[in-house]
Amino acid sequence: MCGIVGGVVQGNLVPILMEGLERLEYRGYDSAGLAVLEEREIHCQRVLGKVKGLQELLAVEPIFGTTGIAHTRWATHGKPSAANAHPHISQNKVAVVHNGIIENHEQLRRQQIEKGYKFTSQTDTEVICHEIFDSLKYTDGLLSAVMQAVKKLDGSYALGVVSKDEPGRLIACRKGSPLVIGIGSHGFFIASDVAALLQVTQRFIFLEDGDIAEITKDKLVIYDANKDVVVRAVVESSLTADSIDKGGYRHYMLKEIYEQPLAILRTLEGRIINNRVQESAFGYHAAEVFDRIRSVQILACGTSYHAGLVARHWFEKLAGVPCDVEVASEFRYRNPVLAADTLVVVISQSGETADTLAALQEAKKLGASYSVAICNVPESSLVRETDLVLMTRGGPEIGVASTKAFTTQLTALMLLVLAVGKRFNLTMEMEQKIIAGLFSLPGKVEKILQLDDQIKALSGQFLEKQHALFLGRGSHYPIAMEGALKLKEISYIHAEAYPAGELKHGPLALIDADMPVITVAPNNNLLDKLKSNMQEVSARGGQLIVFMDEKLASIVDSNVQVIKVPAIEDELSPIAYTIPLQLLSYHVAVLKGTDVDQPRNLAKSVTVE
Repeated sequence: MCGIVGGVVQGNLVPILMEGLERLEYRGYDSAGLAVLEEREIHCQRVLGKVKGLQELLAVEPIFGTTGIAHTRWATHGKPSAANAHPHISQNKVAVVHNGIIENHEQLRRQQIEKGYKFTSQTDTEVICHEIFDSLKYTDGLLSAVMQAVKKLDGSYALGVVSKDEPGRLIACRKGSPLVIGIGSHGFFIASDVAALLQVTQRFIFLEDGDIAEITKDKLVIYDANKDVVVRAVVESSLTADSIDKGGYRHYMLKEIYEQPLAILRTLEGRIINNRVQESAFGYHAAEVFDRIRSVQILACGTSYHAGLVARHWFEKLAGVPCDVEVASEFRYRNPVLAADTLVVVISQSGETADTLAALQEAKKLGASYSVAICNVPESSLVRETDLVLMTRGGPEIGVASTKAFTTQLTALMLLVLAVGKRFNLTMEMEQKIIAGLFSLPGKVEKILQLDDQIKALSGQFLEKQHALFLGRGSHYPIAMEGALKLKEISYIHAEAYPAGELKHGPLALIDADMPVITVAPNNNLLDKLKSNMQEVSARGGQLIVFMDEKLASIVDSNVQVIKVPAIEDELSPIAYTIPLQLLSYHVAVLKGTDVDQPRNLAKSVTVE
């Protein structure tokens, strides 16, 4: 959620910190700040709002330094304000940037107030810098003080810490929130995301939970949770600075919508040989795991949860495998019961979603023996903590509203269904049919993207609307849910999704001429039922917008608008039908003038509970 950048270098660090903050803007934030050390003084600037405001301030009041930390904040404790922005400083001596949540901050705050510490913010972070300063009184330096202070912190954190008394030193540590170290030619860096540092390095070390790193411009020492010196692997990132620009598109979201054919193709590449899914793509012992499982439990949040709901239909309908899906943030709080030999499937674009990681850990405590991650970031915590993994290969997704991550997750999940399903009820004939459909999918998506002009013209009808209803049946009900989520995320129009058969159980009361009803109508065995549901809307004056298979006869009615979608195999149609809903949400948001890539109050990578 929040973004961290820091480093120790030979020259002026400020331009690198500022460019790093710009590269982290996609994560969502409400304030920004930085602190650098120069001649044993901490120079700090913080602003409410965008990084641009910080740049303008620095243009008027420039600061310089070779050691420093910077941050973009997404508010958790305390409203967005310059006072609540990071870095936070204690006694003009210790400066801290923090991602995560300190759950015992109120208790620590009371103790620190009793000791005479003054608080200038409403944040949980300020207790960290006071705790470190306090520990300096009875330890032999900043490293020891941080080691001592973090023992008192309950919750999650990624920290960058500097002290004016040790100007060439940066301490970094993590517990539950991601933090990477970048290895540069003239120093070392820290960041919450490799994207922040691609302009200076492609060599990274991914800190593990409990690690504390002591960094100078020419030396790096990492200590594990037991305070033992450890060596962590250096990873060469395949990303480049150019891979996260807009590529000529107006918004990242539009670029990422149009990248979906290639992203799906990459997800398939090398995973199917001789018309069979290569189980080794999930891990070297995947076949052994798949032989043992008897049911599936999917855990995910947001868009990834919707992907899981589609996968449940696939697991049960195609393969006959019992499958349950749960919102990860609810799973560990309801005393769940896992059946023996359950495969736990965790889905996350970033691999750092705090609720999903916590749910995975809870599943392990409950005895889950097997787990697989569907993820887009190979170096992420989720990938490291599961037995098996299938990378989605979607490439960087910068827009907060997920698009290509969703379709590549669905593609990857279908590969998992095929790999597991052949041990159950999935027939060779069906497997071959789906594999053929997967290979044709990128081309089908290209054709669907050609509907863009029609959908753009349609979007004007939403300009004055306050509410919208999305309908779907079967595996397309989760697609309706995803469509509603996209519309509310970026256009701020209230949108709900319902299984179409539920209309008569309440939602029909909302139907009138001011309520657009968006329906996905593929050519499948539920079509006749869906048509009856649409007639219920039409009869009550509702305005129907129907995305319908091109082979079906159009609905002729004055209050029904039909957009024909290229025909596609029923089993894969959920992937295809999400594309028009993404385009609709995008064009509505553009017309309404919202911040498409960074919608208010939201963050890209949700690394707090």
